[in-house]
Amino acid sequence: MVINMENMKVLIIDDEIDICFLLGSILKGRNLQVSYVNSLSEAAGAMEAQHPKIVFIDNHLPDGLGVDYIRQLKDENPGTKVVMITAYDNFSDRAKAFKNGADTFISKPFSKDLIYQAVDQLVKS
Repeated sequence: MVINMENMKVLIIDDEIDICFLLGSILKGRNLQVSYVNSLSEAAGAMEAQHPKIVFIDNHLPDGLGVDYIRQLKDENPGTKVVMITAYDNFSDRAKAFKNGADTFISKPFSKDLIYQAVDQLVKS
């Protein structure tokens, strides 16, 4: 089954600009429309304006924890797939992320292949 990802919107929520650029360039390699914000407060407006299919969200953000925002994000956007990305990978955060509705969890540093694999799986589901 071939899935056309062109024009599919992806939002990155991460306070590290370098991660936004790196992840964004990887995702653009799949012809995805990528945008990013650097805080949870910016995320709410971006979600409403863009209605992305996939959201990559960091856990440690300047105005809160991404893991705590997942439930609200999924409640307000039930069709959106959520990928938690974090450098602080531990069992507790993983469990909470999945409990709150994350579709997958990726540790930093990540590889291009891992990102492509996650996106392919999410688009098919």
